[in-house]
Amino acid sequence: MKKMRILSWNVNGIRAIQKKGFIDWLLTEDPDILCLQETKAAPEQLSEELLNINGYKSYFSSSIVKKGYSGVAIYTKQEPIKVEHGFGIPKFDDEGRIVVAEYKEFVLINIYYPNGKKNEERLQYKMDFYEAFLDYSNKLVKKGKKLVICGDVNTAHKEIDLARPKENSKVSGFLPIEREWLDKFFSHNYHDTFRMFNDEPENYSWWDQVTRARDRNVGWRIDYFFVSDNFKKNVK
Repeated sequence: MKKMRILSWNVNGIRAIQKKGFIDWLLTEDPDILCLQETKAAPEQLSEELLNINGYKSYFSSSIVKKGYSGVAIYTKQEPIKVEHGFGIPKFDDEGRIVVAEYKEFVLINIYYPNGKKNEERLQYKMDFYEAFLDYSNKLVKKGKKLVICGDVNTAHKEIDLARPKENSKVSGFLPIEREWLDKFFSHNYHDTFRMFNDEPENYSWWDQVTRARDRNVGWRIDYFFVSDNFKKNVK
């Protein structure tokens, strides 16, 4: 297959980043595919400029449970064979967390995984979502599909993946049950592409803005690219 560059970004509001030069940034970076999470908008709330960026097809999944919540998007130069907007399970699909684009060479799954910090009910929802995602992915692999999975997983896997593991050992995002699920996921022959090339600490993808944690690099690595084992050799 030809070389492709895929980027993933939790934008915390697509309309907000439009005001900060998002479209110019995208055209300058020029990825083959861009996956966004936490877009916080339905397509009908977006400007024509965001819906139709020159050179890209766009696909959105948005929450029907609550406006301005969750949401994912894919901007792609190559038109997918087909696009789906969920696992086929309403309680997960209705929050607008999943968009799946199938290409000839692979299936791209862009996901904004739930956050479990609010309460026990949302933590259980998160764990149930994880299981539904694993089941969905495994079924695709059994059909011979090659998977590229990206998004905000909302869990740091190992102590190396956050600045203060001991202080956060009882916080959702680094709970044993969440980390054990990632162990389970990787045991099904999926790979963390970043760790295929980099085993160094202090590489994070999220920092608390309120405490200006990025200035001190007190962060978490909770955003990932995963690939199924049958696609691993294609990752460069």
